[in-house]
Amino acid sequence: MKLRSFLAVVGTCVCAATQAGEVTVAVAANFTAPMQKIAKLFEQDTGHKAQLAFGATGKFYAQIKNGAPFAVLLAADDETPARLEKESLAVTGTRFTYAVGRLALWSKNPTLVDDKGEVLRSSNFDKLGIHKIALADPKLAPYGAAALEVMTHLGVLPAIKSRLVQGESIGQTYQFVSTENAQLGFVALSQISFEGRITQGSAWVVPPSMHTPLKQDAVLLNVGKDNPAALALLKYLQGDAAKGLIRSYGYALAN
Repeated sequence: MKLRSFLAVVGTCVCAATQAGEVTVAVAANFTAPMQKIAKLFEQDTGHKAQLAFGATGKFYAQIKNGAPFAVLLAADDETPARLEKESLAVTGTRFTYAVGRLALWSKNPTLVDDKGEVLRSSNFDKLGIHKIALADPKLAPYGAAALEVMTHLGVLPAIKSRLVQGESIGQTYQFVSTENAQLGFVALSQISFEGRITQGSAWVVPPSMHTPLKQDAVLLNVGKDNPAALALLKYLQGDAAKGLIRSYGYALAN
């Protein structure tokens, strides 16, 4: 069934419901802040409650394969939802891009990162106090894979490989840098900015041309196919209120 057909059913499902429902949602860690706000608005506007779990997309994929009761997946890529659909673990035709992410190199030090990322080309990291550079596990997190692409593109990977430390998700990577256990790290722009401003420290917003586009897809999982709250959430993510919040955290929207 096409996504449009599914969303057309939502109105009927919501009107027919005698009480508010709940939907369990697996959310890519980079989308934590906007999704927490969207979930509150979703409950206010529809009465439905979204139970959120945050983590690495690759880890969620494994959990869903093993029967985890998530009704909706908001992934950090477009490949994982497509794979779940192909493996008959998600409802065909419900997948869509809810956001396009941006990657940033970030430090808590307000003067360490320049606006072109030249700090990665430094010939003396020790003098700058850079002992660890964090990224998310490229095998589990699309933002980690993008970070590797950027370092390869810049030709700096061999020089800094020994300083790299990996977080299980982009959320853990952010924690490494925010606690200054790592002096630099590749994080999601959404974690460090709001309404176009870097909220703390210094950062280089990586040009999208340096890595595979971070298209983030949502999909209805089999657990949620008869759940009015799950269908309502997919519709809500495509509405103006959700889109406005998504943009405010530095994401682009798909055409």
